[in-house]
Amino acid sequence: MEVHAVTDLMTAAVLERFGGPGEFKLTRIPRPTRINDELLIEIHAAGVNPLDAKTRVGQGVSAAVDSLPTVLGHDFSGVVVESPYDAHPLQPGDAVYGFIPVPRYSGSYAGYASVPSLCVAPKPVGLSHTEAAAVPVAALTAWGVVTTVAKAHERQRILIHAAAGGVGHFAVQFAAYFGAHVIATASTRNLEWVRSLGARETIDHTTHHFEDELEDVDVVIDLVGNLTHQVATKSLKVLRKNGLIVSVPSGSWPTMHEEAAAAGVRATGYRVTPDAATLAVISRLLEQGSVRPHIDEIFPLRDVSAAHERIETGHVRGKLVLDTTVLP
Repeated sequence: MEVHAVTDLMTAAVLERFGGPGEFKLTRIPRPTRINDELLIEIHAAGVNPLDAKTRVGQGVSAAVDSLPTVLGHDFSGVVVESPYDAHPLQPGDAVYGFIPVPRYSGSYAGYASVPSLCVAPKPVGLSHTEAAAVPVAALTAWGVVTTVAKAHERQRILIHAAAGGVGHFAVQFAAYFGAHVIATASTRNLEWVRSLGARETIDHTTHHFEDELEDVDVVIDLVGNLTHQVATKSLKVLRKNGLIVSVPSGSWPTMHEEAAAAGVRATGYRVTPDAATLAVISRLLEQGSVRPHIDEIFPLRDVSAAHERIETGHVRGKLVLDTTVLP
């Protein structure tokens, strides 16, 4: 794998102040300096997540942004430029992907990033850099809620809201892989597609009320929250006694535990962990074709503002990705 010569400067999409999508500026800034266990990585592609957009407007993880300007972007795929030590498993030239814990570290909307080694895994064989960059945040979140929390298994009935989105399309595939009976909510245009991912039943949320059609569901994976049509609260009605709702959106349901207790069910939130060991497990499923990422659109880094405008529509099938190798 070719590694370009490392210079002191890099091109980055810098967020100059919190606000709208137009607050990004493509500019040249100093590249990060690798220290301790970190890997210096030349970024070839970066995923765009709803969390990025929330942080951009001053929500999300913005409270931990020490100063502006800053570089966003959690997902990445690229090539190792510098390794922590000679015998480290990942060496210069290796193709890798992973999850940068932004804003503790500078993000992936840039030419380079210095990333803790425990957040980096070998890129799955057979995936391009753009495909790989679509995986980490969404797939790790889906894996956590489906396997760690819901413990998906055969004959288990799992309802997944927003099944066609970034996290949702991985959640459907993981739950189906482990034998669960997947029920998915999606828009009209995405129903057939989520069935192709493994959903046994689909409900068109634009024409039907899921709470009127379902009962005795074991687990609800809520990727919508209560800010849209009270989806979280309505989901309590379809759960069996002592069933479980996993609410992923943050801040949309402050009365979650009280409402769940009153309904006789269990409830929990979820926060994703940038864990390379888990990502390596997901890589095996990707390499064997049991799971696949879907990219709705690829933008050059200079069009990061357009990518953020698109992610904020809430109508993305799968993921959006920035190609950081295409520069002005």
